[in-house]
Amino acid sequence: MKKLGLIAGKGDLPKAIAIEAKAQGYTVVAIALDPLADDSLSSYVDEIKRVNVGKFGAIIDSIKKYGIKKAVMAGKVSKTLLYKSTITPDLKAVKLLFSLKDRSDDSILLAITKELEKEGIELLDITRFSSRVLTPEGVLTKRKPSKNEWKDITFGWKIAKEIGRLDIGQTVIVKNQAVMAVEAIEGTDDAIRRGGRLAGSGAVVVKVSKPNQDMRFDVPAVGLDTLQAMIEVGACVLSVESKKSIFLDREKLIAESNKAGISIVGYAG
Repeated sequence: MKKLGLIAGKGDLPKAIAIEAKAQGYTVVAIALDPLADDSLSSYVDEIKRVNVGKFGAIIDSIKKYGIKKAVMAGKVSKTLLYKSTITPDLKAVKLLFSLKDRSDDSILLAITKELEKEGIELLDITRFSSRVLTPEGVLTKRKPSKNEWKDITFGWKIAKEIGRLDIGQTVIVKNQAVMAVEAIEGTDDAIRRGGRLAGSGAVVVKVSKPNQDMRFDVPAVGLDTLQAMIEVGACVLSVESKKSIFLDREKLIAESNKAGISIVGYAG
């Protein structure tokens, strides 16, 4: 029996991963990070164990208790939890944080990966279980970007790749070839709201993978929450890197974008 441990954060991505893994013949055991993971995840997996997101030792113990040797991480775990949360990390989490050279996303996630490996748990490439939700290339909506919006996509791509290389974020909001906002610790949706308010209507959102993206974690993803943030501020185009990002709820996302008059583009650079 093939077992897969699904370390699940916020959002719909863990559900999509569970569906694909089960289709591949895995028994899926979710380690649902509390309070982030959606309660409805239990309907998509074979077993579920809720563990406080700050209790890294308990997360590892739970994975080992189920006899899991292979795992995947999916879903948002905001780094803001380190700064403004009432969540108290356990001793193993504290030791891990103090061992870091910095608190960039890559440093934290690589340290977690190494700790899992020490315990005999291999973290797998998330794209092994997300082929059905990878972003296709091309214009995906009825509305196509205008000539000027294509210029913004090309301009934003270069900026987004650079902030990705520096491990700052993966999204930029631009208008008329000027940067309105750069994603940092707040995440994509709040960066869209901030940049959109500064731009007024007509902002272009560009989201990419990092130049040396580790496909085991932090793979860029967009979904209905991203679209909602765009609608709130009147943003008009979402450009997402094709084949290297995850596109959740595809049919609904495209239908709602068409209603709102928003262009979605799978862009390869």
